Amino acid sequence: MDINRLINMLMRLFGRKIINAAVNKGINMAEARGKPEAQMTPAQRAQAAQGRKLAQTARQIRGATRRFF
Repeated sequence: MDINRLINMLMRLFGRKIINAAVNKGINMAEARGKPEAQMTPAQRAQAAQGRKLAQTARQIRGATRRFF
């Protein structure tokens, strides 16, 4: 294996890890915004639960799209 292929392979490996970490961080930040549970009204708690469910769906979609690219 020549050095160019080795460098490209390592760049793809580290690039994937960095992009995955950035996507995870964005999903976690979007999920965790808001007040603590104790300070929320019942409507806000329901909306927060829906946000967590949406974040889980986003993670599953991200996993499915990785298989295509």
